[in-house]
Amino acid sequence: MACIKTLLCVGACMTAWSMTTGDTSVPKAQNVHWTSLDFQTILKWTVEESEHTYTVMYSEKNHDNWMDVDHCSRTSETECDLTRELEASDKNYEADIRADSEHLLDEFGSDYDFPHTYAPMFNPYKESNISALEFSLTDVDEGTVILNITHPLTSISEGGKQQTIKDILKNDLKYKISYYKSGSTGKKKKIVDSSSAEVSGLDAGQSYCFMVAAFIPSRPKATQQGAWSTLQCRQGDTHFTQDLSLGAWVGIVFILITVIIVFITATILCCRRNHKRHKNIQTAESSAPI
Repeated sequence: MACIKTLLCVGACMTAWSMTTGDTSVPKAQNVHWTSLDFQTILKWTVEESEHTYTVMYSEKNHDNWMDVDHCSRTSETECDLTRELEASDKNYEADIRADSEHLLDEFGSDYDFPHTYAPMFNPYKESNISALEFSLTDVDEGTVILNITHPLTSISEGGKQQTIKDILKNDLKYKISYYKSGSTGKKKKIVDSSSAEVSGLDAGQSYCFMVAAFIPSRPKATQQGAWSTLQCRQGDTHFTQDLSLGAWVGIVFILITVIIVFITATILCCRRNHKRHKNIQTAESSAPI
């Protein structure tokens, strides 16, 4: 009996201790990774379903000077936009995601060792992906065309002006052009420095299709090339008929039909006139005295 009482006492003590301390496990951030397009840089992660929050800090590599991100302090979100903090710097950055818990903070204070998850090193200038460029085609002559390339805007401003990728990358930015003759499987590529790029040596009267992409040779190979643009084609000798609208085609057909009708009518009238003239001559000859 004494043994049973002892066990009950131990059980009661364990229950009371459990209720006092509560659950001290805090799920840490997982699958931490960077996403960056045109220098808009976002840190993302996944978590187990919980009521805990997360705080993001960042530091330049080897500087050990961790700085808070105001809009990502004790956040319930699973991403943090660090564009304003990192900008387009050619520096290597680290990030730390700390899992927070209000009740553990109240119970144990700031000395509690909350779990941390560190993001891989990231360099915005060298690793941000570049989106597809836009361009227009201008014919110089039958064998030459100029590609006028425009640059996408970024989320970074300087002096109140929103910057383009050209403003940031400057002379590091080149352009890769891919083109081919219609009906051919062979593609040609060339790299140019200017956003107004000339492509010559085209076969006169032939149709050609073009694509462009940003190219930064100073970067690591994995991030040197941006996304390819939409394909644009320059038509050959058939471009006049291909560019006609439906209304123009209707007009052309109407004119052709009118010309045919006029031609047939004139032919019929001419034939009738000749036939009548021939008949009158025959009548005159038959009525003449022998």
